[in-house]
Amino acid sequence: MNKIIALVGMTGAGKTFVADELVKKGFSFLRFGQITLDIVKERNLEPTEENEKKIREDFRKEHGMGAYAILNIPKFNKLLETSNVVGDGLYSWSEYKILKEEYKERLIVIAIFSPPNTRYERLANRILVKEDKDLRNRPANINQAKSRDYAEIENIEKGGPIAMADYTIININSKEDVLNQLNKIINQID
Repeated sequence: MNKIIALVGMTGAGKTFVADELVKKGFSFLRFGQITLDIVKERNLEPTEENEKKIREDFRKEHGMGAYAILNIPKFNKLLETSNVVGDGLYSWSEYKILKEEYKERLIVIAIFSPPNTRYERLANRILVKEDKDLRNRPANINQAKSRDYAEIENIEKGGPIAMADYTIININSKEDVLNQLNKIINQID
């Protein structure tokens, strides 16, 4: 039976890198927050933290804190028919509970942790990256990153899924170190 690995962590922790590595291992990919980015594009807004934050928070006010899980379940089910799935960016405690109820042991949560200053430096360096048409590696300055951290912890329950993760990858060294940790987790899951 195919499984979902849901990635959790603060912005800049390394979720996208881990997701890309799982895709290389044959996992299908689903980004929880694609809904937000689609709205940004639909409204012809700049993909800034301020615009995205408002959309995320308004969306959850309208549809509840579990909205991203509920709306993504049909997408997960379709992908699970043919492969394991990596879900990039599980955020809220409500989303976690909904998905855990839906998928039980088929849902495996991996937290990626990096200290704030490390993440902020990574986010600032993303400015040097060529245009990211899929908006997967958006840059942020330190004030934007701190603002997002506070908003995600205070307003969208982000700490719960990180605290309840089945596994944690500590991303403070090299990409090779992250890959070694990921491979150990995959071996345990299999």
